[in-house]
Amino acid sequence: MTFRENATITKATKLATGVFEIWFETKDIAKAAIPGQFISVYSNHGERLLPRPISICRIDGNLLRIVYRVVGAGTDEFSKMQVGEKLTIQGPLGNGYELDKIKAAIEAKGGNFKKALLFGGGIGVPPMLELAASLDIETDVVLGYRDSENFLKDEFEKVANVHIATDDGSVGFHGNVIDAAKDENLKADVIFACGPLPMLKGVKTFANELGIPAYISLEEKMACGIGACLACVCKTSKKDEHSQVNNARVCKEGPVFDAAEVEI
Repeated sequence: MTFRENATITKATKLATGVFEIWFETKDIAKAAIPGQFISVYSNHGERLLPRPISICRIDGNLLRIVYRVVGAGTDEFSKMQVGEKLTIQGPLGNGYELDKIKAAIEAKGGNFKKALLFGGGIGVPPMLELAASLDIETDVVLGYRDSENFLKDEFEKVANVHIATDDGSVGFHGNVIDAAKDENLKADVIFACGPLPMLKGVKTFANELGIPAYISLEEKMACGIGACLACVCKTSKKDEHSQVNNARVCKEGPVFDAAEVEI
């Protein structure tokens, strides 16, 4: 179920260059959310009609946290908000990581669900934090950053074994997250990932090499966020029940997909 609320900001902080967090106090949204879902955040300025879709980073009772990068006027507005101010948000939206179903599907095919490998790249790092905290199995997470501003790293270290890759080599492995995982010979029963498309393509290939399933969260430009406008479709191996074409809406059927079922 989806809710629309005028939520109060309880914390607003800068985490790194151009990266900010907001904690909202919500009535229903946080309690209904699961890892991998997102919310739509509406501007308080009337000329900005479309909401900004932002992944959920943490859920704590009725509190909900987002971490986002400033990329335009809307997110710039959010970065200037103060504690006590309000923003209209809608959510939880999309298909998240339904861990019970994923575990059942893997075990039904004879696989194990005892060790997970998570990949997060750039602003795809924040949504993996709630997932890592929700997993009750051994978890390695490989986080990819541009440079030494490793936002959220300390929090990941409380819930998983953390490995870092940076574009400039200033911290951890010098290179991408897939090569970092190979360098450390990381193995798992299942992969979860969120990040830019080239990274997700690499994750899908890596999962195929290991012979294990991968569940990926696609980053896509969205307009409505509720599946009505068809601005965020992706190609899939399954036909849509209504259109009878091999498309799925990232905001509705996704953003989380079985990597084997999407063409990337």
